Amino acid sequence: MGFVNKGFLKKHGAGPTYKMIRCDLMTGPTEQYGLKRFSTAEATVETSDPARMREKTLTMATLNPQVKAVEYAVRGPIVIKAGDIERGLQQGVKQPFTEVIKANIGDAHAMGQQPITFVRQVVALCCFPELLDSPTFPDDAKQRAQRILQDCGGRSLGSYSASQGVECVRKDIADYITHRDQGVPSDWNNIYLTTGASDGIMSILKLLVSGQGRSRTGVMIPIPQYPLYSAAISELEAVRINYYLDEANCWALDIEELQRAYLTAKEHCQPKVLCIINPGNPTGTILLIFMVETVSNLVTLYLLELVYQDNVYSSDCQFHSFKKVLYEMGPEYFNNVELASFHSTSKGYTGECGFRGGYMEVLNMDTQVMAQLVKLLSVRLCPPVSGQAAMDVIVNPPREHEPSYAQFTKEKSSVLDALAHKASLTEQILNSVPGIKCNPVQGAMYAFPQIFIPPPAIQEAQSLSMAPDMLYCLKLLEETGICVVPGSGFGQKEGTYHFRMTILPSPEKLKVLLEKLKEFHLRFLEEYSQPEPQITSQGQHREMSKQPD
Repeated sequence: MGFVNKGFLKKHGAGPTYKMIRCDLMTGPTEQYGLKRFSTAEATVETSDPARMREKTLTMATLNPQVKAVEYAVRGPIVIKAGDIERGLQQGVKQPFTEVIKANIGDAHAMGQQPITFVRQVVALCCFPELLDSPTFPDDAKQRAQRILQDCGGRSLGSYSASQGVECVRKDIADYITHRDQGVPSDWNNIYLTTGASDGIMSILKLLVSGQGRSRTGVMIPIPQYPLYSAAISELEAVRINYYLDEANCWALDIEELQRAYLTAKEHCQPKVLCIINPGNPTGTILLIFMVETVSNLVTLYLLELVYQDNVYSSDCQFHSFKKVLYEMGPEYFNNVELASFHSTSKGYTGECGFRGGYMEVLNMDTQVMAQLVKLLSVRLCPPVSGQAAMDVIVNPPREHEPSYAQFTKEKSSVLDALAHKASLTEQILNSVPGIKCNPVQGAMYAFPQIFIPPPAIQEAQSLSMAPDMLYCLKLLEETGICVVPGSGFGQKEGTYHFRMTILPSPEKLKVLLEKLKEFHLRFLEEYSQPEPQITSQGQHREMSKQPD
């Protein structure tokens, strides 16, 4: 058996005293056990002199304050608690429910959505080219895989790509955007592959944030907003400028409110960026074309547009990209307004979140700044090449004459039809509950209902230093196993309370979720109701519980 060399420790061991420890028996070749023999993880250390202990360099006191300022509600305390409960259920801990239903995040496959066959076939062929000889795979999938591999170093998906992305994928994205915008041209040199949409958004914000004091960059974000924006603003120490969407008008973009926010912010910072999410996350609202035109004509800001362009369910609504509208407004706008538009594999009908594929198209960027962008992107080498391959399939799906077209079209329609049905179902059931009001879910994959929270519950939350809708969501999780995100994590007008939930669970599970939520809300109202004396027609007092209309 082996022991730590005491002579070495005696010679070099100033400070901590090492306990002699037994190593595992090593009867095989040196190659098999060599690393284990010298692993410091096997050793234990006793400190004879506590005064000689090194102080930690990284503590909460020395941590970058911008990191501490970052908050991301989608994976916040409620979600951590849900994970703890789920692990407890697996270990036999008794709960008043049998499973945790995670409706907090737009993770389609985790919610049971099946992958699109053609996407997986092409990516599988790229990852394991030996399958190209298999008769199992259709010719159109093989052709796409071969084309992608030809642009990869060593014809391997395991090689780095250019920092901007694989060239043929960038060209396919440009063709896709041109088709989407009904002929408005897209230059592949303006296309950059990203690690999901969030990577691209962060890269552009890094270019834009500068200045100090009143010249510090201000970033205008819609409220409610996707928490990525507020987290990025905190990390970059930019100035956050809220503009509130009009909940009474189906979360519409209010031009007067946009102007108010802009003019107010100019007093203490330099508003430079306007963020748009279309369709909205978490609101599910689609921007009308006149809103896009008005915004484009209203402000001289750098526009960031995050699009969920395939997720449109309302027959009365249609997706309009800012780029297409700028083109229709004329050269004065199309050739001058600075725009960055983002899309990813995670949303749409594919829901391929784990591939972390995405792209951005930049419009009217200064050529010298573009070189700086490439430099910045080169620091992270390149986005995952498997994600780039998945992105290519999404923008270059089977054509009508190809063998995979029928199955692909059937699967795509099935996913989008199911989402449209679930959007309608969610709105219908939530609006049947006293004290809950949900606007139509026109697009994206979330609902953001307003909830009535009685004053006693608000007071209890305040006593716990907790947002009232956080208390509501925590109790919902503990009593039903349903995990949703408090509206306070997305921003909301003072005095209103919401939660965000995804519509991604299967129709059967979504019905169960909504019925359990309905039962919980009624219990919550009853538990925190405030009896009030009211006069009957006979002039006698009776106790009535305050309930919302």
